[in-house]
Amino acid sequence: MTTNETTVNGAPVPAPEQRLEMFKLAPEYYQAMIAVERASRKGLDPRLAHLVKVHASMINGCAFCIDMHSDEAHKVGEQDHRLLSLPAWREAPWFTARERAALALTESITLVAQTHVPDDVFAVAAEQFDETELAQLIGLIATINVWNRLSIAIRMSPAAK
Repeated sequence: MTTNETTVNGAPVPAPEQRLEMFKLAPEYYQAMIAVERASRKGLDPRLAHLVKVHASMINGCAFCIDMHSDEAHKVGEQDHRLLSLPAWREAPWFTARERAALALTESITLVAQTHVPDDVFAVAAEQFDETELAQLIGLIATINVWNRLSIAIRMSPAAK
């Protein structure tokens, strides 16, 4: 359970309490997710992987994952201005064509009920990634979406800094 508190206009605002310790209660599932996580990153540039993870987490509103993957992105050399501009990646000039394709695919898969991953989004990604990389990228996007849903459902909160 988390006891972190912050203030808004001088009034204390407690962090949401974690609902349960799912990973202690479902250890086999947790270990399987860790294995999926490791497998989903294979062969992908770590900076790109973290951009994708932060972007999906921002779309899903997962504070725990945004915090964790932003920290991890910094450790592999990612810059703050790029992370902070992910919600506006289309207007930001510092993303490569490959990163843009990955970010568009991330949005489309994350919002799959709305988008159904249109052919044009998939085609642009297929131009930037070979089939193996594209398969890995799709797996990575699917995996971070599972982590986001788990973290939000049980209300995992980032640690106070």
